[in-house]
Amino acid sequence: MKTLALKVQRFLTSEDGPTAVEYAVMLALIVIVCLTAIQSIGTNANTTFNNVATKLGS
Repeated sequence: MKTLALKVQRFLTSEDGPTAVEYAVMLALIVIVCLTAIQSIGTNANTTFNNVATKLGS
């Protein structure tokens, strides 16, 4: 149990901890941007397909 506590203490005091947090925040922002873009593209594609289906049906 002491080794786990020592590892956690080393992680919190090292410089790698803040860097890992920064990378996690950047990754989260990239994922949000990608999901937003995919949703927008999907909505536009759905509208286009509905317009084509409407014109073909009449």
